[in-house]
Amino acid sequence: MAKVKPFRGLRPPKEMVEEVVSRPYDVLNSEEARAEAEGNPKSLYHIIKPEIDFEPGFDEHHPDVYDKAVENFNAFQKNGWLVQDDKDKYYIYAQTMDGRTQYGFVVAAWVDDYMEGRIKKHELTRRDKEEDRMKHVRINNANVEPVFFAFPDNAALQQIIDTVTAGTPEYDFVAPDGFGHTFWVIDDEKMIEEITRQFDAIPNLYIADGHHRSAAAALVGAEKARNNPNHKGDEEYNYFLAVAFPASHLKIIDYNRVVRDLNGLTPAEFLDKVAENFEVKKIGKEIYHPTGLHNFSLYLDGEWYSLTAKPGTYNDQDPIGVLDVTVSSDLILRDILGITDLRSDKRIDFVGGIRGLEELQRRVDSGEMKMALALYPVTMDQLINIADTGNIMPPKTTWFEPKLRSGLVIHKLD
Repeated sequence: MAKVKPFRGLRPPKEMVEEVVSRPYDVLNSEEARAEAEGNPKSLYHIIKPEIDFEPGFDEHHPDVYDKAVENFNAFQKNGWLVQDDKDKYYIYAQTMDGRTQYGFVVAAWVDDYMEGRIKKHELTRRDKEEDRMKHVRINNANVEPVFFAFPDNAALQQIIDTVTAGTPEYDFVAPDGFGHTFWVIDDEKMIEEITRQFDAIPNLYIADGHHRSAAAALVGAEKARNNPNHKGDEEYNYFLAVAFPASHLKIIDYNRVVRDLNGLTPAEFLDKVAENFEVKKIGKEIYHPTGLHNFSLYLDGEWYSLTAKPGTYNDQDPIGVLDVTVSSDLILRDILGITDLRSDKRIDFVGGIRGLEELQRRVDSGEMKMALALYPVTMDQLINIADTGNIMPPKTTWFEPKLRSGLVIHKLD
């Protein structure tokens, strides 16, 4: 069962929240973070991307950078830019994009649930990325940024969401990217007990986004348990910061591909090969969006095409074989273009659907890329099915938006 607990959140005062909070560390580079934080000493980037306090080009993995994170984290608390709540609480965090709002519970999730597979993942993680975040958690003794979970819909928890969000929020603002962020504090003891009890009846939580942060947070917690001769199991380091959303609230956005060349083929030769496994229909100059599973958009030589996979080219009974990322990776990228490793091949790049198909067209028209392929997005049901069957998504399959804002609340490990 999914074990969660309330915690004493470390949070910005209401009047400072928009100055403090930031985008997650992994959605922008050091120079972008430096630009966003310019002139703002309260920006969380000084903690989660502390290389911005050094000369441009300074190694972000240098020990001095991690030390700077701790120095800044301590200064934020000393200056009153982050203040710890007086008792354990839960929180509700809502995000609004394009008129649609999703509501999640901010919880402390149990490390053992991750280590023993009750918090399920659908992506492989890279050890170097895990180690970077582990250092950050270790040295700050805190989960500064949350991970993004989904859970199967639960009527009692939805009722709590409805009740709490009818009240006045603690924070309510629109970020520079246009997404709305609203945050409520839950300090009613009976409601807190009910939230804990309802999560305890949920068999599994699912990592939607933040596999490296999840791994790092859990591994540091397990490490602290091993290194504490007086470990009892109720210490704060046995838990890590997460925002858990009902699965029906979440929508996965498409994750599309652009390729630099046609592997020596002319456009006509390429289309002939595509036609062996797909029904190819020329659309023309107007942007074409995939209409459903197994339908793709291709942009090539200034024209859009509809590609529909022929029966027999996919396996709807297999959690991985049914995915359009599998169909396109096998039948187009691998078999025609010779791209076998999506993680390392420099001939391919990936574009989150939040940028729109106009971005695919722009990158091809500029001459940087030769062709673009747009995919129908994966569903939450597919993601949960893959996690439940112990499978791993192919690389670059899911894109969640909006991203969780960092700095709304922090979980200290002591």
